[in-house]
Amino acid sequence: MDQQAIRKLFDDSVKINFTELDLALSFNRPSAHEFNALRKDAGWNEVDIQLAALSLRHSLFHIGVYRNEELIAYGRVIGDGALFYYVQDVVVIKPFQGKGLGGLIMQGVESFLDSTTCKGATAGLLSVIGKEDFYQRYGYKARDGIALGLGMCKFY
Repeated sequence: MDQQAIRKLFDDSVKINFTELDLALSFNRPSAHEFNALRKDAGWNEVDIQLAALSLRHSLFHIGVYRNEELIAYGRVIGDGALFYYVQDVVVIKPFQGKGLGGLIMQGVESFLDSTTCKGATAGLLSVIGKEDFYQRYGYKARDGIALGLGMCKFY
């Protein structure tokens, strides 16, 4: 599915679920300020504006939903563009959670990954506690420690 197909899927969903709202889909990089506003709404730490801008510039793919020019849902893919891809910052602001926008974001992310990855590539993510079932709908598997070991991370 290319960007045009994702846009049609978005437009069809908006007609059904959000007819009274002025929503727009974007594949452009958001500003660092928009990014931080989403992080704050999600209860995540805000990051230094320059660091956020640099991180966003180095992302491989962006997908966002705007309402009246406010970013209300977003997701991106980061990685090396060859073997390793990481789904990052999938977030919907609180008033719009549970309305299908996260699913639209993930459909866009998955479309990008399907059209970009090659055999042998890996896509990963860290799920917020309680959202594992959401990502499992898209084929992501929890690492139980048996086959691959448990995931680990280090925060700076």
